[in-house]
Amino acid sequence: MVGPVTSDDLSARRANSFGAHASAYAEHRPDYPAAAIRWALEPLGPGCHRVLDLGAGTGKLTGGLVAQGHHVTAVEPDESMLSELVRRHGGVRALPGTAERIPVPDATMDAVVVGQAFHWFDPTKAMPEIARVLRPGGVLAVLWNDSDTSVRWVAEFDRITKSSASKHNVAGGTIPDDHNLFKDPRTQSFPHTHRRTAESLVATISTHSHTLVIPKEEREELQQRALAYLHANPETSKGEFDLPIVTEAKRTIRA
Repeated sequence: MVGPVTSDDLSARRANSFGAHASAYAEHRPDYPAAAIRWALEPLGPGCHRVLDLGAGTGKLTGGLVAQGHHVTAVEPDESMLSELVRRHGGVRALPGTAERIPVPDATMDAVVVGQAFHWFDPTKAMPEIARVLRPGGVLAVLWNDSDTSVRWVAEFDRITKSSASKHNVAGGTIPDDHNLFKDPRTQSFPHTHRRTAESLVATISTHSHTLVIPKEEREELQQRALAYLHANPETSKGEFDLPIVTEAKRTIRA
C-alpha cells in the first residue's frame, strides 16, 4: 500500500523537477542585477576573483559573474541543466556536483555564490563544505529574485498563480546568521525588472517547481487563469512590459 505524499517527498520532487525543462528555464528565468553581484563580492575588493557558482542551474548567475570579469567555476547536480549552462557559457569550467559534496580542492575559491538554489541545500552539510572550499576571508553570498508584490497587479498575479504544491515549504532556507565558520552577515535588496509579455510571463511561471510538479490538468488551468488575468490587466494586456522584481542578497565572510 502506498502511503500519503509527505512534504519531504514533494520537496524532493520539486528539487528534481527542472532538468526536463532546462531549455525553458534558461529562456524564461530572469538574470540578476549587476549591482547585486558587485555588492555580494564587495568584501573581496576590486579585480577578478575565483568564484564558484553553486547550484548554478543553466547559468543565470554565471553569466553576470563572467560579464564582470570573474573566473567562474559552475557546479550543478542536474545533467540537463549543466548541459544547458555549457551550451550558453562554453568558456566556463562546469562540474557536476552538489552543495554537500563540492568537487573542488580546499581553500581554492575567493567566493561561493548561490542564485535561487540555497533552499534546496542541506545547510548542516553544505555550510562546512562551502567553508572548506573558501579561502579565509572569502565570501559566501546568496541571491534570490522574487516578484515585487508591493505592486498591486504583481501581488494579485502572485496570488492567482499559486498551485496545490505552493503550500508545501521547500527544504532549506538561507545562510544562518550565527554559523561558527562565518562572520559579519549582511543583507541588501536591489530593484530589478524582467522584460516580459503576457505569454512569456506565463512561460516563466511554468518553470517554477510548484508548477512543474502538479498534475497536467491543474497546470493547464493555472496557465489559462494567469494568461486571462494578464490580458485583462491594463499594465500587461498589450505587448511587452517590465515585471518588477526585488533581488534579495545576503553575504557572509569565511572566518
